[in-house]
Amino acid sequence: MNFLRGVMGGQSAGPQHTEAETIQKLCDRVASSTLLDDRRNAVRALKSLSKKYRLEVGIQAMEHLIHILQTDRSDSEIIGYALDTLYNIISNDEEEEVEENSTRQSEDLGSQFTEIFIKQQENVTLLLSLLEEFDFHVRWPGVKLLTSLLKQLGPQVQQIILVSPMGVSRLMDLLADSREVIRNDGVLLLQALTRSNGAIQKIVAFENAFERLLDIITEEGSSDGGIVVEDCLILLQNLLKNNNSNQNFFKEGSYIQRMKPWFEVGDENSGWSAQKVTNLHLMLQLVRVLVSPTNPPGATSSCQKAMFQCGLLQQLCTILMATGVPADILTETINTVSEVIRGCQVNQDYFASVNAPSNPPRPAIVVLLMSMVNERQPFVLRCAVLYCFQCFLYKNQKGQGEIVSTLLPSTIDATGNSVSAGQLLCGGLFSTDSLSNWCAAVALAHALQENATQKEQLLRVQLATSIGNPPVSLLQQCTNILAQGSKIQTRVGLLMLLCTWLSNCPIAVTHFLHNTANVPFLTGQIAENLGEEEQLVQGLCALLLGISIYFNDNSLEAYLKEKLKQLIEKRIGKENFIEKLGFISKHELYSRASQKPQPNFPSPEYMIFDHEFTKLVKELEGVITKAIYKSSEEDKKEEEVKKTLEQHDSIVTHYKNMIREQDLQLEELKRQVSTLTCQNEQLQTAVTQQASQIQQQKDQYNLLKVQRGKDNQHQGSASDGAQVNGVQPEEISRLREEIEELKSNQELLQSQLAEKDSLIENLKSSNAASSVHEPSATARDSEPVVELKQTKSVPVQGENEAVTAANTAELEGRLSALLQETRELQNEVKVLSEERTTLKEQLDSSNSTIAILQNEKDKLELEITDSKKEQDDLLVLLADQDQKILSLKKKLKDLGHPIEEEDELESGDQDDEDDENEDGGKD
Repeated sequence: MNFLRGVMGGQSAGPQHTEAETIQKLCDRVASSTLLDDRRNAVRALKSLSKKYRLEVGIQAMEHLIHILQTDRSDSEIIGYALDTLYNIISNDEEEEVEENSTRQSEDLGSQFTEIFIKQQENVTLLLSLLEEFDFHVRWPGVKLLTSLLKQLGPQVQQIILVSPMGVSRLMDLLADSREVIRNDGVLLLQALTRSNGAIQKIVAFENAFERLLDIITEEGSSDGGIVVEDCLILLQNLLKNNNSNQNFFKEGSYIQRMKPWFEVGDENSGWSAQKVTNLHLMLQLVRVLVSPTNPPGATSSCQKAMFQCGLLQQLCTILMATGVPADILTETINTVSEVIRGCQVNQDYFASVNAPSNPPRPAIVVLLMSMVNERQPFVLRCAVLYCFQCFLYKNQKGQGEIVSTLLPSTIDATGNSVSAGQLLCGGLFSTDSLSNWCAAVALAHALQENATQKEQLLRVQLATSIGNPPVSLLQQCTNILAQGSKIQTRVGLLMLLCTWLSNCPIAVTHFLHNTANVPFLTGQIAENLGEEEQLVQGLCALLLGISIYFNDNSLEAYLKEKLKQLIEKRIGKENFIEKLGFISKHELYSRASQKPQPNFPSPEYMIFDHEFTKLVKELEGVITKAIYKSSEEDKKEEEVKKTLEQHDSIVTHYKNMIREQDLQLEELKRQVSTLTCQNEQLQTAVTQQASQIQQQKDQYNLLKVQRGKDNQHQGSASDGAQVNGVQPEEISRLREEIEELKSNQELLQSQLAEKDSLIENLKSSNAASSVHEPSATARDSEPVVELKQTKSVPVQGENEAVTAANTAELEGRLSALLQETRELQNEVKVLSEERTTLKEQLDSSNSTIAILQNEKDKLELEITDSKKEQDDLLVLLADQDQKILSLKKKLKDLGHPIEEEDELESGDQDDEDDENEDGGKD
């Protein structure tokens, strides 16, 4: 603690010696007093001094206070005072405004005292165990103290709690506390606990946090609730943001469905309090966490589908088209809808079908685009609409086609009663507002993204510029505006549109080059030495010219690839051209736009690059550089290589077909092998059955022989010489010979089976080595199978003859008796199995009854626990009331007011009861 004493010595205005001495004396009393009352009073006094003399109390009293927590756990009052004192020492909460230096010093003190407290990890474990106490005076200050520790040194305290057995589980119990103040502070504690710690976030989630938090939000009134709802939403964000495991758990637990009622805000102009706006903001952000473009694509997709299926997307679209919604909520709702539909075809199709509640109804897309090209609308709202439009078209070729079709002559409404999305984009593209120009150009570029069909379709669009003049193509009009030297933002937007349009589309390149003014304009722009502001435009012009070379199909004689490269070398210089091309990716706003899809800019002048366009630049910059440096010979070689590759592809395709045919043949051979294997197994089973039959006959013979021997033991020895067990010796020897013959037949069968197995193995190896089907193999393989079947019948027939010849009438009688016994035994087994089934059903019924009774028992135990808790609270309140009554009587007595003896007797009895209760509590 030397460094703390240094801090204390450095303070200009320390406490008077009397206060320092008082603190020292109080610490001595805490350490040395044997009476609990003395220690309690000393700790209470330290608590009252801890706010004003935080440093001194912290230095002198912390060890004593921790010792109190360890040794005096039976007294909740002294534990509560000790926890409050530690909280005052460690916490930086200042009720009054103080100077900046004082605040900084206060924060340093808090972190230093926290470091001392957690140096012994047992202190944090002790605090966690105290939180299990139900007593309000212990649990509440314990929650506040642990929250303060997490605020001061979060990662260190998190690690201690993480390794503490059941540490996180104990804290989760706070959410179930019936006292709202503890539950609410428990939410704040879990906020600090889960911040930036994925392991703790997972544990908290699997401790049923989602269920409890959603219940609290519902109980508190959802979006109409107070600050408790806000705290719960922040905690949910902590648990879900950048945590794929928890996001999946949230979706699998069907918690997305429980979010839908949050957004049933109605269509009224009233009821938008500041807290409701905050709550709804956090709710929308929570939806965005689940469908963020930075999440794994599979996880985002499954959440998007769940949001459509439960009606959450439909509810958000209702807010989108509602009246009276605050502007910031509307903006955030647009952003949320954007990410819910981004890349999800089902959701995009639904969004395309949404209509605004106007007369006549207009598509939601059209209404939103009106806001985007309207310069009177707030900037953030226009950015949100652009993002929504981009997300609607992302990987949505159907939607792209619908947007482009609204510009084609055959689909334009001749009456002029309704305005289409395409017309709005064209209007924005050529308006006087540069921000509208940029937004419309980027939106139109997204309608062409990775869609060669729509790039070709857009070439058909004709625009009427003025009355009496012939219409011009949209492509030509874009280049005309570029040549007029408009604002940089406008030109950047148009150049991004043209680069997107011409890339991977040789027909569009041909149309662009067909206008003889375009190439001279681009080379003139690139060659000039202009200021820094124009460098970006020069870079984009270089990119557009590079695209015109790289994707040129050499259909225009005047603008062959080689001629364009020669033009660059003469007018600009290859090195200079590549340097200008590099201006794009070196621009300070390029990297910002490349980070995430949402166009999120602080002000309009920062709106320069589009996210998807930065991907295109990254893709094309290298290939254009290589194309510029290639000679005509290399181009010819490349063309030859392409032709060779095409030929190679055809050869590969031919061989693929051959391999496919061979695969089919191989499958056929495998099926044959499988059939033969099955036959082999059947034959082996037959042999096994025959062997078992032989063994049964042997057993029956031996049994009969033994029984016969017992019967003949009572007869004379003279008859024993003539016959054995009622069977003539000649018959016995003949039976033995037949048994030996059966054994030899069995061995013969087994040897034939072994030969068959080796034959099948040879067939398998030959099938693997050869890919050509040989029909003769089947015929050859079938011969040994037939032989084997023929040999199978020999032992069976021999066996039947042997049995017929061997068994006398007496043997046949005994065999029939044995069969009768077998049938009786089978009937008994059947009866026993039925009884067993009945008993099992009764057991299942008993188990079901036991489970029901166990549930009822658990419910009763829970009700008893709740009753005990309520009783404890009432006892605490009664004790406080009795204490107040006693103190009031004492004051009355001191003031000379007469008190009846009966009252004194009652108060004495009350004291005795309190002492007994206290002793009982200690026990």
